[in-house]
Amino acid sequence: MNINIISLFPEVIEPYFKLLPYKKAMGKNALDINLYPLRNFAIDKHGTVDDKPYGGGKGMVLRVEPIYSAVEQIKKDHGEQKVILLSPKGELFNQNKAKELSKLENITIICGRYEGVDHRVHKYIADEVISIGEYILSGGEIPALVLIESVVRLLPGVLDEEAKTKESFENDKKEHPQYTRPEKFRGWHAPEILLSGHHKNIEEWRDNKSPAVEKKPGK
Repeated sequence: MNINIISLFPEVIEPYFKLLPYKKAMGKNALDINLYPLRNFAIDKHGTVDDKPYGGGKGMVLRVEPIYSAVEQIKKDHGEQKVILLSPKGELFNQNKAKELSKLENITIICGRYEGVDHRVHKYIADEVISIGEYILSGGEIPALVLIESVVRLLPGVLDEEAKTKESFENDKKEHPQYTRPEKFRGWHAPEILLSGHHKNIEEWRDNKSPAVEKKPGK
């Protein structure tokens, strides 16, 4: 998989790619990540990539031209892309969407900043607009990491296949409670059944303790 990230502050993102699961995925040649600093596509020698919003209002809006230029450069470098804009206005991200994206070969992620991006990016450049939650952040860099990590860990060979089936949101359930040593701490005990060695009973206990994922009406 090839993932390209357009960001005004790529230095926020870059350090994470030295960690798991990114490092393992790249070591297996299952993942290639490329950062495209937005200022490299500024409209002038001053590095301009934003401007005041039409109609008035506080803050600045990222302009359409540098984002368009960055996407076109990525297509020249890596071929056709699924272009995703990260925005609170988008479709709410979930595990099913992560699985869908993990099957793609080329993804470009546009990170917003300030008061957002010119809406022509939504309408004419992005193939999809995704939100990681109904709250406000200063930019799209952290949402990009959330999306990328959830996708990368689904790539073949990155995680143990059996482990993936036991995780939260698989089979419409959240993961069961986990315990480890010591067996007793401050009078708080680990469940006896987990120490029994009876694998069938343990699996039944875990299944019963895995709460169902609450679905919104119409989902």
